[in-house]
Amino acid sequence: MQVQVDIEFDQLVKIVKKLPPVKLRQLKKEIEKKSVKEKGKPDLKTLLLNGPVATKKQLATIENNRKAINQWRVS
Repeated sequence: MQVQVDIEFDQLVKIVKKLPPVKLRQLKKEIEKKSVKEKGKPDLKTLLLNGPVATKKQLATIENNRKAINQWRVS
């Protein structure tokens, strides 16, 4: 059996404020669980855009290493 009740946001806030501390903590945990589940995995584009970026110095080091390896392979 399900019952659906329409409650205005202000009424909901008043109800939540009246909860005892134990129930309030329980409610917070449930809300946090749901928000973690909703976030899920970020899409690849977001993940790549927020990832680390090489500096010019690091890119120069990589290029020099590639040149050295290529010369070693040819010799």
